[in-house]
Amino acid sequence: MNRGSRKLALCLIGALAALWLLRSYFWPSCFREDEPLMLSKQKYTIGYNQKVYSYDRYMPLIFIGGVPRSGTTLMRAMLDAHPEVRCGQETRVIPRILQMRTHWLRSQKESLRLEEAGLSKEVLDSAIAAFCLEVIARHGDPAPRLCNKDPLTLKSAVYLSELFPQGKFIFMVRDGRATVHSIISRKVTITGFDLTSYRQCMTKWNTAVQVMHSQCQEVGSARCLMVPYEQLVLHPREWMRKILHFVDVPWNESVLHHEEHINKPGGVSLSKVERSSDQVIRPVNLDALSKWVGHIPNDVVRDMADIAPMLSILGYDPDANPPPYGSPDSAVADNTRKIRSNEQLWETKAKDILDPLHSSHEGNSDDAETDTAPMA
Repeated sequence: MNRGSRKLALCLIGALAALWLLRSYFWPSCFREDEPLMLSKQKYTIGYNQKVYSYDRYMPLIFIGGVPRSGTTLMRAMLDAHPEVRCGQETRVIPRILQMRTHWLRSQKESLRLEEAGLSKEVLDSAIAAFCLEVIARHGDPAPRLCNKDPLTLKSAVYLSELFPQGKFIFMVRDGRATVHSIISRKVTITGFDLTSYRQCMTKWNTAVQVMHSQCQEVGSARCLMVPYEQLVLHPREWMRKILHFVDVPWNESVLHHEEHINKPGGVSLSKVERSSDQVIRPVNLDALSKWVGHIPNDVVRDMADIAPMLSILGYDPDANPPPYGSPDSAVADNTRKIRSNEQLWETKAKDILDPLHSSHEGNSDDAETDTAPMA
């Protein structure tokens, strides 16, 4: 080997040694190499599936929202069953940071203070986007498509659409009478809702869904899809095809069988403190559609059209109890029959999955399915 070749070989060995030392000292020692991680685009990781995952503000995020108890948990469970999508449990902190921004902007004095401190709209927007993105990306397993399900984020859909220009929104709507009955009967704590009054809760529902409906319309149909809970339940195949096409995710039969993916790797992770968890362990069924009938006081039923005009706008007949939601697909009818004939089995399954923590949290207002931020 001549002198030039030896010098080149020594240089290569030195470079490789330097790279090894850098990796040894700067690669986070707390992470196992066989576990997948979600890192910013300037970094990378190779997980057990040998795939690299990156994320930034311009990725096509999916946001699921709506008034609490409107089917947002079912929607995210069905998407979570897809091998390319990860939604995960409610973060609760994203609606709160969005609410804080709203408070800052509403106060002229606070806005002036922020400007004087150099915290311009651009700085705040960048910081809030980074915070939301980091929470969405790192509170669950890595996946090609990331999704967030915090119901109240739909109140800020226009702002979120600016922060995440490729993001899309799924706006879950449900007959407000069913939503309110579910909130009251399951004791879901939401600031501003009086759980002793159907009339007051229907009024609050109307205000909240009006805000979200307006936000969705302003974002536009190309980026915000309104999904009626009843139609998703009655015709899951038809509606999941629409939804997956809308968010540009390929069809996969697993979305019709979310109950088979509960708490499995890459599947549907359930929270022991979200009030909907005991319901989404079951296959799609009809049991929740008309549970509200007969529970609403007569005077509220009589005045329903005036109390909640958004019912008509969303396509629900305020004078029908219940409205004719439609006939179910045969698979859904079959699911319902099987559940009703084996009710004890499903109750036991729910207890096995959820009871370890459920009993210690029951009745705590912080355990509601949704954030306690005001609805409007």
